[in-house]
Amino acid sequence: MKLIDSRNITKILTFAALSSIVASHARNFIYHMALKDEISKRKTFGIISHPDAGKTTLTEKLLLFGGAIQVAGAVKSNKIKRSATSDFMEIERQRGISVATSVMAFEYRGQKINILDTPGHQDFAEDTYRTLTAVDSVIVVIDVAKGVEIQTEKLVSVCRMRQTPIIVFINKLDREGLDGFDLLDEVEQKLGLNVCPLSWPIGMGQRFQGVYNLYEQKLVLFRPHSKQQEDVIEITDLDSSELEQHVGEAAAAELREEVTMITEVYPDFDKEAYMTGNQSPVFFGSAINNFGVKEMLDCFVEIAPTPLPRAAEERSVDPEEEQFAGFVFKIHANMDPKHRDRIAFMRVCSGKFERNTNYLHVRQNRKMKFSNPTSFMAAKKTVVEEAFPGDVIGLYDSGNFKIGDTVTAGEVLHFKGIPSFSPEQFRYVNNADPLKSKQLAKGLEQLMDEGVAQLFIKEENGRKIIGTVGALQFDVIKYRLEHEYGAKCEYEPINLHKACWVHSEDDKAMKEFLQRRRRDIARDKHGQLVYLAESSWSLKMVQENHPEIAFHFKSEY
Repeated sequence: MKLIDSRNITKILTFAALSSIVASHARNFIYHMALKDEISKRKTFGIISHPDAGKTTLTEKLLLFGGAIQVAGAVKSNKIKRSATSDFMEIERQRGISVATSVMAFEYRGQKINILDTPGHQDFAEDTYRTLTAVDSVIVVIDVAKGVEIQTEKLVSVCRMRQTPIIVFINKLDREGLDGFDLLDEVEQKLGLNVCPLSWPIGMGQRFQGVYNLYEQKLVLFRPHSKQQEDVIEITDLDSSELEQHVGEAAAAELREEVTMITEVYPDFDKEAYMTGNQSPVFFGSAINNFGVKEMLDCFVEIAPTPLPRAAEERSVDPEEEQFAGFVFKIHANMDPKHRDRIAFMRVCSGKFERNTNYLHVRQNRKMKFSNPTSFMAAKKTVVEEAFPGDVIGLYDSGNFKIGDTVTAGEVLHFKGIPSFSPEQFRYVNNADPLKSKQLAKGLEQLMDEGVAQLFIKEENGRKIIGTVGALQFDVIKYRLEHEYGAKCEYEPINLHKACWVHSEDDKAMKEFLQRRRRDIARDKHGQLVYLAESSWSLKMVQENHPEIAFHFKSEY
């Protein structure tokens, strides 16, 4: 029997090793290309506005175009029995306002669109601010009659600070409102945006005939009494006599004059400027009539950014990285009251998330496996096998997560920019039904985890105090305690200015401070010490009298 030459054995082993390396590189290349392809399909954005500007109605129409729903609901459920898909909480249906961010995903023109519909009311602004950390772009909705309102200014300032790309949708053109140029001036002055109109209205209110789509050079005519509600006519040359045939001589002359002004006054659309937050396209329409929405959506799909890198304390995390990383930006208890489920909303930032895979919960430094991760259509949930950067998934949570938590494939990361809030309004909370003490305790614990309110327990007498940013939160908490947990509570006024978290390196000074200020000391739900200041003057005096004590206005100091 002929023995194999040792040199041949070396060659065979070398070839096998090289083949293995080549195969590994090929697998990595295929994985990376597949990941890149999935990322390129995704657009994740938030819709923000002042209450009643038509934000939730716009969301409904976008879902309608995406085929995610068959019939758009009405936001005011006392007028029409169907309610908006994104307003899934009972109190939202009753009041006709959004009180919590809802997440919806649908497919349109080969793209996977993730919409985060946010509350517009200022009392729920902290939910919106946190949601803005999870989106790559935003659409700002403005009421044509009311113009730019104060809450819109606050929300847009946060977007500008983060250089988030912004599209403006001026809504309710079927009603009388401000002149188009006056509105653009107001948007530039109050919101600090450099605008670029990509559509322009033809008339307004009773005279509203449609819009001219500057981006695609098409005339879109408003047909309120037809099934289609709009006719699209391609007119590349506005000087064509065809324009008069569709809108009449007066409207045609006015449109030509206004479009000439637009081209002279406003810059051409620059995608790069939009992507860096330095230019904001503006569209006009009427969401309730489903008019002008498709034009904006078609443009959005073309220009809006795919998932962007996210800043962590340790480094910048790129979506195309192979290793998975994501962060929790919202927690919601009882999305399905029948099952008492608690869901942590997680934005996928990099790599591929896979069901039933061990991942690192960074804060707790332990591995966790998720057997039922879900995608959302507001309150409707579907189990998903995998998720990619830009996706928002729900993780069933038994109390492990806090807002801002990071989940990774193993790397220790802490994502930046997720805000927390110091309460500004306070009430004692009392149990109105002694037989339901356990239900009240559980309800308060779970609702506080959502991050929209904080619970303080006074050291002196054990009384519970709820602190919120806005007064309307108290009504929501009371309603949800009764209808979701079967517990009743009553509120009692308390005169407080601020809640300050305290700590000191000097144990003796801390002990003296706690003894002298015992009646003003409480603990939060995590057991941290809190000083409850009755006024700005008393807070200033206490800070001067106890220089060794550090006072913090957020629990995450």
